[in-house]
Parts: sequence; structure tokens; C-alpha cells
Amino acid sequence: MEKGRIIFLNGVTSAGKTSIVEALQRREDIFFYVVANDLFQEMVGEEYLRRDYWKYLSEVIIMMYHTARLYSDMGKNVLIDGILVEREELKPHYGQLLEILKDNPLDIVEVYCPLDIYRQRNLNRGDRYETQSQEQHELMAKDIGYSARVDTSIYSPEECAEQIISQLFH
Repeated sequence: MEKGRIIFLNGVTSAGKTSIVEALQRREDIFFYVVANDLFQEMVGEEYLRRDYWKYLSEVIIMMYHTARLYSDMGKNVLIDGILVEREELKPHYGQLLEILKDNPLDIVEVYCPLDIYRQRNLNRGDRYETQSQEQHELMAKDIGYSARVDTSIYSPEECAEQIISQLFH
């Protein structure tokens, strides 16, 4: 059985990853299952997250990568909505991702926009604080091998989805 493609949308909060995921899922030409940091974080009780946020988050992130591998092994395409950060609890996060998915077709897409737009999006959302994206950017893994990049300040989620499909599938 041919393995499904894994597309990791990597970017800080308010970059536009989830909007791109939704645009990709509306397409009729390629179907994707989705695994996301936020969804897996919800698997951990609030009490545990308050007690030791990074310990439990790092565990579910690794489980998320194994879940993506399982879907791919079953021939299913998968989108990962996440961020590759290098906190002490996750190091080497990027290396762990590559090791877990070494036998699967993985493409990492950088989803980004200028810092002032992140800040405004965070304020507009109301569930993020203004500098959250910048703080995450400082923790992001370095030297990531990107297959594609999309700028959400220039392109709509649908246009970003089209760029990703045209660059990675054609």
C-alpha cells in the first residue's frame, strides 16, 4: 500500500495555519485527515496542564506525530497543524519529528506573515496575547527544511492552499 502524504503546516499562533487547513479540507481533489497541536492538547486535563504544561504538551505532540504516521501508513493524507518549537522538554523536537516520520512522505510548509500582522491578529482573536507569536517565533526550531512557504499577509487561505497543492502535488 502506498503511504499517504504528510503535510506539516508550521507556524506561530495567528499565522493562518488553521484557516489553510480548512481551505484544504474544502477541496474536492485531495482529501486530508487533520491532526493539530490544539486538538491533542485538549486530550490532557486542564489540571495537568496547569501543573506541568510543557511535560504534558510534549507528550501529546509526540503522540500526534505517531498518529500522523499511522494514518500515512494506512494510505491516508494527513495535515499537521502545529509549530516546531525547541523547548528543553521537547529537544530535539524537529529531530524527533524527522525520526518518527522518516519512512513516510513528509513535507513541511512554513506559514508566516509579518510580525505586526501577527500582533493584530492576536488582539483581534481575543484568546491570545499580543506578543504570543513573537515569543513562539523565538522558540521555533532553526534550520527547518521547508518544502514550501506561504505568506498569509499576501494570500488568502484558499490561495495558500492552492500554492501548497500545486507545489507539492503537481
